[in-house]
Amino acid sequence: MLSEMAQNWWLFLARGFVAILFGVLAIIWPAQAWLALVVLFGAFALLDGIITLIIGIDFSHYFNHWWVVALEGVVGIVIGLLTLFWLRTALQALIYVIAAWAIITGIFEIMAGIRFRLFIVGEWSMIVAGILSILLGILLFVFPAEGLRGLVWMIGIYAIFFGITQIVFSSRLHGFQNLTSSGEVPEN
Repeated sequence: MLSEMAQNWWLFLARGFVAILFGVLAIIWPAQAWLALVVLFGAFALLDGIITLIIGIDFSHYFNHWWVVALEGVVGIVIGLLTLFWLRTALQALIYVIAAWAIITGIFEIMAGIRFRLFIVGEWSMIVAGILSILLGILLFVFPAEGLRGLVWMIGIYAIFFGITQIVFSSRLHGFQNLTSSGEVPEN
């Protein structure tokens, strides 16, 4: 299973770059209308959900709990599509939609990270990403009216850090792939 994951390390890398791109765009244009944020968030959630669903399905033959990752992807796809199709409604409820998405995604990231720790010694980046997601969701529920600029920056910074954790995870998988292709077996 880990060899299959290592061969597909680039999926986690892509997920990280999508998150970082979203975060940078959100920080660059903080004063833009809520509509731009809704579209950016909807597109991010949809793309992240698609990539995560592919990861989950791809690991279905090697990982008994693949459905946790796939379910995280489905949640992202549904939230992204709902956001994009109901822009006006999403515009009014954006903070709560993002907060709920962040908490649900965070829970699934932690669950997946705990499972991956059984196969990758000292793996922590997915668990950290999950904790960051949950913290973002809680902050958005507690402080919903703190202003567009603060919200956009908070979400942008979160997305950048989340992206970095995914890139770190992909790097670890890629390193494992290099070890296994050279015939070396990592010690636990």
